[in-house]
Amino acid sequence: MTHASAAWPPLPPRLKPIVEAEYPRYSAAEMARRRAAVEAALVAADCDHLVFYGANRAGSVVQWLTQWPATVEAIGVFTPRERDALFVQWINHAPLAKRLAAEADVAWGGESSMRAVIAALEKRGACENRVGVIGAINFAQYGALATRFGNIVDLNRAYTRLRRVKSQEEIDWLRIGAWLSDRGMAGLRDGIAVGLDERALGDLIERAYMREGGTNVIHFIGATSMHDPQLGVPAQFPSTRRVAKGNIVFAEISAAFWDHSGQVLRSFAVGEEPPPLYRALHAAADAAFAAVAAVLKPGATPAQVIEASGVIEDAGFTIIDDLLHGYGGGYFPPILGSKSRPAGPVPAEPFEAGMTVVVQPNVVTRDGKAGVQTGELLLITNAGVERLHAFPRGFAQV
Repeated sequence: MTHASAAWPPLPPRLKPIVEAEYPRYSAAEMARRRAAVEAALVAADCDHLVFYGANRAGSVVQWLTQWPATVEAIGVFTPRERDALFVQWINHAPLAKRLAAEADVAWGGESSMRAVIAALEKRGACENRVGVIGAINFAQYGALATRFGNIVDLNRAYTRLRRVKSQEEIDWLRIGAWLSDRGMAGLRDGIAVGLDERALGDLIERAYMREGGTNVIHFIGATSMHDPQLGVPAQFPSTRRVAKGNIVFAEISAAFWDHSGQVLRSFAVGEEPPPLYRALHAAADAAFAAVAAVLKPGATPAQVIEASGVIEDAGFTIIDDLLHGYGGGYFPPILGSKSRPAGPVPAEPFEAGMTVVVQPNVVTRDGKAGVQTGELLLITNAGVERLHAFPRGFAQV
């Protein structure tokens, strides 16, 4: 860990007990709120039971309902007014899952967790065409459920709607994730040196937050010459390319606190001031971020966000990455592009207070060879937006 990242501003005192707990827990009131919301979704879908699924550290619904972050595989059964049944793979994961998902009946799933789920549904008297599912179950698992219980109702869209607006407790956990992500970006900024390859840059990032309880979600890193650029957006896997004077190093970093992550994006000029092209690219990115942030408030529409981002095209540039997306428990709608790089049909549903979104104008030249990164996770409030990150904005020279 670098000296500067170790000195990163501390967490607010009210959040420290969450981080310092042996295993952090959401309150009983928060968990009851979630269960009531799922019960209402089941009623609306004419379902009596829910199968919820996560695997390979994805599938936020498992933790949202049970407080167990899905590892290899976890499949649960939710029935109103009953304890959840949760089946985990592998068997050595079951002891910790029992501690964390203390309000569920946790067991090893045996040869097939889905087979165990079907047996649990039968024991609960589940009827045909009355079972819903949240999570990306595979084809064989869906077939087994449908063979036994008929039409299986897809409740993934309903779940996404439940997750768009965050509770105060969820926002607090996201603040911790943002703080950890900022530490990662500080570790990168303070450790960049000529001769380091991209793998070493990733080491700088993770080392800055892991001892504070953070885990890696992503650290996408890119480096290219600002005088002969060949890269417009950070890569998802690090290369062995070494940093040189006159490079831009740019990154998108998300570190998580128990599946609650921030997302921060920044660009750094190595050893010299950015040349005119890169100054113009970052000026357009800063202008786009400011314009979009000024629009975001309850009642604002995605179309207004895209219109505000027109400063990118006005400057003669475009984007590669998404301009804005919902975040916090998943990559949620709205997912928006720009006028020159649309992301599909523009949704009409307005923004609401309590939504958390990432604004990330990855402004690039029209040929995609030169680009910059800036942006971060924001909370939409009745007064506009609140930054959840503290890392300084701007195009820093290192």
